[in-house]
Amino acid sequence: MKTEQTEIQGVEMGVNAAVDAAIHGDDSWGRVEVKLRKLIGGDAFGRWFGGANWGGFEAGEGLVLVPGEIHQVWIETNYLPELILAAGEVFEGLHRIDIQVAEVGKSGEPEVVAEVDPEIRKEVPKEIFEKRANAAGLNPNYTFKNFVVGSNSQFAHAACQAVSTKKSVGYNPLFIHGGSGLGKTHLMHAIGQEILRRRPDARVIFLTCEKFINEFIESIRRGDIEKFRRRYRSSDVLLIDDVQFLAGKDRSQEEFFHTFNTLLDGRNQVVLTSDRPACEIKNLEPRLISRFECGLAVELLPPQLETRMAILRKKMAEWKVSLDDKVLVFLAEKIRSNVRRLEGALVRVATYASLAGESVTVEKVEHMLRDFIHEEASRQVTIDGIQRAVAETFDVRLADMISRRRPASIAFPRQIAMYMSRELTHNSLMEIGECFGGRDHGTVIHACKKVVSELDKQPGLRERIERLTDQLKR
Repeated sequence: MKTEQTEIQGVEMGVNAAVDAAIHGDDSWGRVEVKLRKLIGGDAFGRWFGGANWGGFEAGEGLVLVPGEIHQVWIETNYLPELILAAGEVFEGLHRIDIQVAEVGKSGEPEVVAEVDPEIRKEVPKEIFEKRANAAGLNPNYTFKNFVVGSNSQFAHAACQAVSTKKSVGYNPLFIHGGSGLGKTHLMHAIGQEILRRRPDARVIFLTCEKFINEFIESIRRGDIEKFRRRYRSSDVLLIDDVQFLAGKDRSQEEFFHTFNTLLDGRNQVVLTSDRPACEIKNLEPRLISRFECGLAVELLPPQLETRMAILRKKMAEWKVSLDDKVLVFLAEKIRSNVRRLEGALVRVATYASLAGESVTVEKVEHMLRDFIHEEASRQVTIDGIQRAVAETFDVRLADMISRRRPASIAFPRQIAMYMSRELTHNSLMEIGECFGGRDHGTVIHACKKVVSELDKQPGLRERIERLTDQLKR
C-alpha cells in the first residue's frame, strides 16, 4: 500500500509539473511521448503508455502515473531504460523514474490511488466463503498469499491480481500459458477466490477443459443442453484449465466458441490456461485462436534458483519441517524445470527425515531421489546443444544458426532448430529468438509452423527430428 508520505510527494510533484507547464507553456510529457514512441514502436506505446500521465520532476527523479498494476510491472520490466532515455532528453538532469498506479480524478488531474479497493465489501464469514469456493470448484490451498513470485512469474502474477481486484474487463480473456507444474492452475484458483472475497455474490466457475467437454457430451446424451448452456453462459467469471484439450474436438469447440462469445459480450471475465501459446495449439479453429489472443496472454517460465529456494523454504514453513540448507540447495540445483516435481522431492525427503528420526545428508538425498534426478537430467536440453546437433546433422556451419543468410539449405535447418528449441526447452519465444541472432518471437512462431507443415510432406523428416531428440536427451 502506498504510504501517506508517498501520496503527498506524488501530489506535490504533480503540482510542480503543472506549475512548470503553465509558466513555460510547453507540453513536456507530449515531447517525451514522441521520443518514446520512436524507441519502442507505436503498438507497444499505445498498449502500455496510452493511459500514462506525467506526475512531475524533482531532484533528478521523474514520476509517471499509469492506470493499473499490470502496466506498472510491464513498464518497469521491459521499457524503463527507454522511458528514462526519452525523458532524459526533455528533462535535463533526470536519472531515475518512478512508476506508480494512478487514476484520473474528477478534476482531470492524475491522482495516486491506494492499492486497497474501496468497494471491497465487509469480509465474508469463513464458513460461508469456503462453501461458495467449494461450489465454484476452487481449491482453498491455492491463493495469492502462498504463491511464490519470482522473475519467471512476476508479470503473470501481476496480471492475475489485476483481473481479480478490478471489475473492469481490460484483460479479457486472460490467457496463461507455460509448462506443466509451473503454477498456472494455482494462479487460476487464486483469481477465483480473490474475486469471491471481493464480490461474494459473483458466479465463479472453475473447471478443467476435459470436464467441460465431458459435461457437454453428457448433456447432449440426456437431452438437456439448454441447462448446460445456462450454467456456463450465465457465469460472471469462467476459469477453464488446460484449454489445449479442445484441439481436434469440433463440436466441443463450436459450443465453447459460443459460450466464450456470450461471456465476452456480457463483459464477464474469462481466464484460460494452456501448456503452450494459443497459436501453437494444433487442430484448434482459427476463430478460437483469434479470440484467445484478443485479450492478454502471459507466460510462466521455470523458476530461477533463488525462486526455487524460496519455494522450498515456504513449503517447509507450511509443513513445519526442518532440513539442512545444504540439502535445500541440492534440491534447488538438481530439480529445475517443474515446481510440482520440486515439491514432490521435498515431501519425500521430509517424510524420510520424520520417519527415520535422523538427520538427512546430501548423500542420502541423492540416493533417495535418484529417479527424480535422472529424469530431470535427461530433460535438460539447451538451445546451444540443439543448434550444434542440427548443424552437424544437416551439414551447415554452427555460425549459420545465428546468421542472416537465407538460402533454403541454411534457413530450413535453422527453422528446425527453432522448432526443437520450442518443443524441448522452457525458453520463451523471445529468448529463443535472441539465441538465433536476435530474431523476434514472430520469426520463431513462423519457423515452428513451417516445420509442422513440412513434417507430413517430407518423408523421413519426422524420424530425423526424433533421432535428434533422443540424441539430445541421452
